[in-house]
Amino acid sequence: MKILVTGGCGFIGSAFIRRVLSDRANGISVVNLDKLTYAGNPRNVEEVAAYPSYRFVLGDICDARAVAEAMDGCDVVVNFAAETHVDRSLLGDASFIDTDVKGVFVLLEEAKRTGVKKFIQVSTDEVYGSIETGAFTEEAALTPRNPYSASKAGGDRLAYSYWASYGVPVVITRASNNYGPYQYPEKLIPLFVTNALDDLPVPLYGDGKNVRDWLFVDDHAAAIEFLIDRGIPGEVYNVAGGNECENVEITHRILEFLGKPETLIKRVADRVGHDRRYSLDSGKLARLGFRAKAKFDEALAATIRWYVEHPDWWRPIKEHDPHYRDFYKTQYHERLGS
Repeated sequence: MKILVTGGCGFIGSAFIRRVLSDRANGISVVNLDKLTYAGNPRNVEEVAAYPSYRFVLGDICDARAVAEAMDGCDVVVNFAAETHVDRSLLGDASFIDTDVKGVFVLLEEAKRTGVKKFIQVSTDEVYGSIETGAFTEEAALTPRNPYSASKAGGDRLAYSYWASYGVPVVITRASNNYGPYQYPEKLIPLFVTNALDDLPVPLYGDGKNVRDWLFVDDHAAAIEFLIDRGIPGEVYNVAGGNECENVEITHRILEFLGKPETLIKRVADRVGHDRRYSLDSGKLARLGFRAKAKFDEALAATIRWYVEHPDWWRPIKEHDPHYRDFYKTQYHERLGS
């Protein structure tokens, strides 16, 4: 089986590639189409880069020619490519619409033309919006509340329309907040861990009581591999970790693990349209035969330990990547008073 993975140098895409190529006798080969934006890092897949079953293509999913080249001969497409950071989307970055909607369109058109056997569109729990009690099922209405989640909802529904209109075998996943090694340090856990390691403030939005469900990235990758075989075209599957936790609690856990003082916590003005709580019902996926395996305490500790042990991965990003520096300064410099 030949799989086209888009955004395979990113956090979740690289975890999926490492997983499916870990068994070199399973007959799977991967084409990794990645534009290598600020969050795409070739080091994330360096352990498989020399495998004959792996090929990298530098290209944009909005470029029909690059997509046609990469998808040629592929049986399955897994679309991880996306702009994903809510804070950046709130700055009016049009790349969210280009990648998360137009890019999905280009991929679907080529998938329709070539007749792929399965197209996995990786969406997000954020398309549902916020929920006070209970949990969203796959039948819940989509009420995205920020430009990022709205762009993902657009790609999500566009993918569904290609199944409904043309019979493209689309399966859509909506996963909760991922965490784990190799996550770009603009997201909460790696940002707070790496800041704390350098005794820098950890910027906590508002009262810190926003609730997220946390899914270990290896479980997400395993769920997608499972759905390539078992997912029913035209269906949506929630992928949850079953680990709901307030942001402030995550912050305390990180500082406690690292032996850092809570005085590093700096309250910053809350993000506009900040969803209060996400929660997914993943019973549909469980009934199909899949459950997340990671134990939250152990996986969180392993994640923190990975950043402690791999400063050579994250420090160059924080010190030299202008996208990171400029964004961090824009978002937090004045509010932290530093």
